[in-house]
Amino acid sequence: MPKYIRTPDAVARLSAEQYRVTQQSGTEAPGTGQYLHNKEPGIYVDVVSGEPLFASSDKYESGCGWPSFTKPIEPAHVLERHDTAHGMVRTEVRSAHGDSHLGHVFDDGPADRGGLRYCINSASLRFVHRDDMQAQGYGEYLDQVAEVR
Repeated sequence: MPKYIRTPDAVARLSAEQYRVTQQSGTEAPGTGQYLHNKEPGIYVDVVSGEPLFASSDKYESGCGWPSFTKPIEPAHVLERHDTAHGMVRTEVRSAHGDSHLGHVFDDGPADRGGLRYCINSASLRFVHRDDMQAQGYGEYLDQVAEVR
């Protein structure tokens, strides 16, 4: 059985906001996300499947109103889709196993860190603190987690 899967039970446990964002491709209001100002070391995983998505060491303050990351912790877990909703042309990002809407990726991130800005809804994430990563099965990612810059 795959390690990270989307189950009906996992979807049923979502809050109304988590469901709206992840399952209906919604967006939380800017500046309101639970993880926007989180500076603790750890990883961010998909709220539905638990697949690892982003590391605290790749998070930065972009000023856009949502948590921003320079790259995924596991690129194969973050899928990109062309998005023309709301009269804009953007690149949506979704989790590979959970099929959760995460947010969008833009090319206006820090040039010295690859130039990308993954603008992600807190409602699509669950934070796993570095101290809990081993116990929760994410020990293989500990070497990718450093203090937030």
